Amino acid sequence: MTSVPPWHKKMTKEILYQNKKIFYRSIGSGDPVMFVHGFGEDGNIWDKQVEYLKGKYHLLVPDLPGSGQSEMIDEMSMEGIAEVLHSIIHEELPPQTPPKEGLAAAQSQQEENSLQKTNSKSSASSKVPPSGGFRGAGCTVIGHSMGGYITLALVENYWNHVSAFGLFHSSAFPDTEEKRQTRKKGIEFIKQHGAFEFLKTSTPNLFSPNSKLQIPNSIDVFIESLKDLTPQALIAYYEAMMKRPDRQDVLKTTKNPVLFIAGEHDVAVPLNDMLKQCHLPEKSYFHVLKNSGHMGMIEETENANLILEEFLAGK
Repeated sequence: MTSVPPWHKKMTKEILYQNKKIFYRSIGSGDPVMFVHGFGEDGNIWDKQVEYLKGKYHLLVPDLPGSGQSEMIDEMSMEGIAEVLHSIIHEELPPQTPPKEGLAAAQSQQEENSLQKTNSKSSASSKVPPSGGFRGAGCTVIGHSMGGYITLALVENYWNHVSAFGLFHSSAFPDTEEKRQTRKKGIEFIKQHGAFEFLKTSTPNLFSPNSKLQIPNSIDVFIESLKDLTPQALIAYYEAMMKRPDRQDVLKTTKNPVLFIAGEHDVAVPLNDMLKQCHLPEKSYFHVLKNSGHMGMIEETENANLILEEFLAGK
């Protein structure tokens, strides 16, 4: 993160969402893949994945509202931020038809279109995409931690605009009461001591014991990169995560491939929690990073990249 890759400046873009500037990177060409960062991060967290995959896919890497170079929006809920992601997808992959469709409506439409294709003898009709669909099969979305919560909200409302998705150290479960209380304590700490002091204290806990010994410099560099995050943004994220609903139904009803990447030493999204939900999708791919905590893209970069590459190639 100390040196800026050459593609950073060349591929940067901005959209205005409700008069707020939203920053993202658009890199490469091919099937579209969006990487969504988590709490206390920005799009730079995916730099090593982008470097590895940029010659094979059209990569979209946003700074979420309130992180990096993106401004906070009025509706800082998981659903509100998902709308921002959809606007970026809409910008990069113009839809065939504009209406928003929820999960059930989208699946119903796809099934109806599938039936029409089967019954029709016209070769032209078999090429008609589902209503609201994007060019090709839509966008694959990979979300880390809070980014996974936002990804699930995106899939719930724009199911037919997403071709596959991944939960990278993330979960469809809502916060437990214990987790909510922990977040409330975090909010009080942020109010008293500021955003960076909170992140300096909490971020090392996201890494496995082995990572703390093996890559201390990488962890320090990552923590130093968090200086610009504001108390207002972190508090808004925490409040949104506390309010998010159970989205196991999204996993149960999706027909799209779903990738799960867990860390064996993850204390933020425990391995057992991910094991309890990885069987829910019809097409599920589950991987455990044996030496990682909650930050597998940094802790086990090579393994994480290979898992992502395999999923994107085979979905």
